[in-house]
Amino acid sequence: MSGKYFEQLEIGMLFEHLPHRTVTETDNLLFSTMTHNPQPLHIDAEFAKQTQFGQILVNSYFTLGLVVGLSVGDTTLGTTIGNLGMDKVEFPNPVFIGDTLRAQTKIVDKRESKSKPDRGIVWFEHLGINQRDEIVCECLRKGMMLRQPTSA
Repeated sequence: MSGKYFEQLEIGMLFEHLPHRTVTETDNLLFSTMTHNPQPLHIDAEFAKQTQFGQILVNSYFTLGLVVGLSVGDTTLGTTIGNLGMDKVEFPNPVFIGDTLRAQTKIVDKRESKSKPDRGIVWFEHLGINQRDEIVCECLRKGMMLRQPTSA
């Protein structure tokens, strides 16, 4: 298990996640159709050519899911109880098919649970960055994390 327990996540910690991931046309098309999103900007190349982007724009919810997913191995794999919410999600730059994304996570806050002694709440700030070093996704995510088991 590579995830970190509540006690192991300190405010200010910064993770540079590996691997990085190149977004494919299949990623975008499958995600858009599986989520019933018929936006032609995501699935119609001829329509997309006529837009300000001149090409298909990757579904932003795929981008968000990928950025958070890239963080799991270093932060929450096997140690999370679940997501509690997202306070801030922004997409300051577009993602296109063929872009390679990397993710960073910073621990920005944490507190012990007030009602359950076996867990705590951690605020993760995720950044998705493309191969041009442009931020394409920012997210402040709140997660419920397991506390480290104590020996009997």
